[in-house]
Amino acid sequence: MHRRSATRRKSQAGRPVTAPTPASSAYATPASSALPSAYAPEAEADIDDEMARLPINALTLDVPIANAPKPKRTKQKPFRFLDLPYELRLEVYGYHFINTGEILDLDPDNYKRIHQKLAILRTCRTIYREASYLFYSTHPARIFPTHPGRFFNTKKPLLARLKPGQRGTLTSLELRLGPGWSKPPRGWVVKPELGLKDCVSVKKITVFVECDPGNDIFKGFRRAEGFYEGFSKSLLEKVLDEMPWVDYIEFDAWPSVKKSGALMRGLLEVVASRGLKRGWGSERGWTDAEEVEEPHKPLDLNAPILTTAQLHILLLHGASIEAVA
Repeated sequence: MHRRSATRRKSQAGRPVTAPTPASSAYATPASSALPSAYAPEAEADIDDEMARLPINALTLDVPIANAPKPKRTKQKPFRFLDLPYELRLEVYGYHFINTGEILDLDPDNYKRIHQKLAILRTCRTIYREASYLFYSTHPARIFPTHPGRFFNTKKPLLARLKPGQRGTLTSLELRLGPGWSKPPRGWVVKPELGLKDCVSVKKITVFVECDPGNDIFKGFRRAEGFYEGFSKSLLEKVLDEMPWVDYIEFDAWPSVKKSGALMRGLLEVVASRGLKRGWGSERGWTDAEEVEEPHKPLDLNAPILTTAQLHILLLHGASIEAVA
């Protein structure tokens, strides 16, 4: 037995040694480039750097940490209004004063409409000079107040309350006749304190007649025959005496006023005697042509009785009884 095993070992030793055959596999060995690398690429390194630079409060969805640094606010430079051209600044002032009314007068609503917008005059001297000039040169001023109440009976009208420089920029005035036709207020007096001589830029005066007491409808209510006609004529003459440089007078009235009435005839005589130009406003629609008289309607005894408010509308605006009833 020992002899056989020794013989077998000798025969195996004489044979050539061959390498073992590897087992076949269905999977291919991946290339070295496809294997994961132990070193991160450059793109991933950049992302890591950006994440490292993020503040701690940016990494949470909750309320920011109190101690986290706040982002710096960049202070915006203010717009330099005075760098605009003068013409553009005047346009801006015009839009600013767009809802301040058509005529300047003593009125309880002045604080809401005008006073708050005049705060722009306190900005600086340049804006005060430019804005005040545009405001007063584009708004006619009423010589005597007409708003009922304490302003109507005041002894210090709006012109007397303005500064001389403000009166000097006015370009148009309005003289409204009719209110107080039975008893004119004591403050309706032309005197040096009124400041008409300071209105050197005024070239036009509008005379607006609200009612003519010489109309037959005022008979029995007026103070005396021809009283208010003489008062209005004298008032216009004194205003023109204080302002001899005025060369244009515009007349306007409510529909109840007639150009052929005693009041209008007296006012037209004052203008004609001084050789001034005259014009007509758009409210009444007068022209240089003769006024066409409307046919007189007989009094209707069956007409309804008017209230005080309806009678006021009838006297001032000349509406028909059927319209106000």
